[in-house]
Amino acid sequence: MNKIVIVNAFIYPIDREPIPLGYVKIQDGVFTEVGEMSQFVSVGEAVLDASGAYLLPGLVDAHTHIGIWEEMIGSEGDDANENSDPATPHLRAIDAIYTRDPAFQLALEAGVTTVVTGPGSGNPIGGQIAAIKTGGSLWLDERILAAPVALKCALGENPKHEYGDRDDAPVTRMATAAIIREQFAKAVEYREKLARAEEDETCDPPDYDAKCEALLPVLEGEIPVHFHAHRSDDIATAVRIAREFGLRYAIVHATEAPLICEPLSRLDETFLGLIVGPLLGTRSKPELAQLSFAAPAKLCEAGITTAICTDHQVIPENYLMLCAALAVKNGMKESDALAAITLSAAKTAGIEKRVGSITPGKDADLVLYDRHPFDLFAKIQLVMLNGNIVLQAK
Repeated sequence: MNKIVIVNAFIYPIDREPIPLGYVKIQDGVFTEVGEMSQFVSVGEAVLDASGAYLLPGLVDAHTHIGIWEEMIGSEGDDANENSDPATPHLRAIDAIYTRDPAFQLALEAGVTTVVTGPGSGNPIGGQIAAIKTGGSLWLDERILAAPVALKCALGENPKHEYGDRDDAPVTRMATAAIIREQFAKAVEYREKLARAEEDETCDPPDYDAKCEALLPVLEGEIPVHFHAHRSDDIATAVRIAREFGLRYAIVHATEAPLICEPLSRLDETFLGLIVGPLLGTRSKPELAQLSFAAPAKLCEAGITTAICTDHQVIPENYLMLCAALAVKNGMKESDALAAITLSAAKTAGIEKRVGSITPGKDADLVLYDRHPFDLFAKIQLVMLNGNIVLQAK
């Protein structure tokens, strides 16, 4: 059995109050115990003395295209948008992720141990998103937390531009929403035919439909939808579609969400929260007119679960912590900001039982900073993935 304990750390468990001087025990790749040093009892574990450094769970980036939209490579490494068909729910991110993308190593060195990565926003329905670890085997299947972890849908400018530039549907926001609705309606009909065939031997099952099959777990609520939506009207359309088909969902980017905090705060439990970002960039298109680092603070004040993402490659993965720090500079509570790149991020993808906090039973992913992580001069001393040290300062 692989046992290790980190002692004398300032611990941010995330799911509870910080522990100014505490310890964390790890065995066989998972957390087994966390507490104050006054409660610590050694049972022969290997000991790492943090000497007062700051210990956090491994960071979680809730929305990226890492491994699918590769660094340093042009079209050969860009598999983000299958723009031959506007509705592709059956496409799987895991069939496009390249684990040798150098961005994975940079992410790991920055303490980002889990990423949610998937198709781009060119299609109204883009495909299946995956949650994976940033380090480990080159064999992707050994790094997967959940695949699919969510379904990607997109509203607003991107699908319009992808298809409108070549006079193909969708050209309008109306057509984008209609394509999403049509595909879900087909899946509902497909599900009904499957049920009738199972109940009545005289009824033939429908012909196999890969698109409808991919949507069945979404309709059953097993997998959420991540809706790409910047403007308030697109956010409202996402909510409308989710209600029509009984979907669990999160809104990605949500640039104008602070303008509609009140109705968003009243949504039911099928709404998993908002994934805000990329914030560290320019207003490169009209949808980004309201882009502001003050947005996460306003959303959290309204009681809305809020994650912060990089949208890598838009913002490099290693700036995730900086984005959270700048949100604090603009009014976000420190606890909310740390949660936005750990536990809240995990919740928006439904992987919070595995990652996002230093909690017994969860994966032992950790990052240790020599000073407060929001300090611009903070350096990472140690990164641990699944209980294994993958980076350690000399």
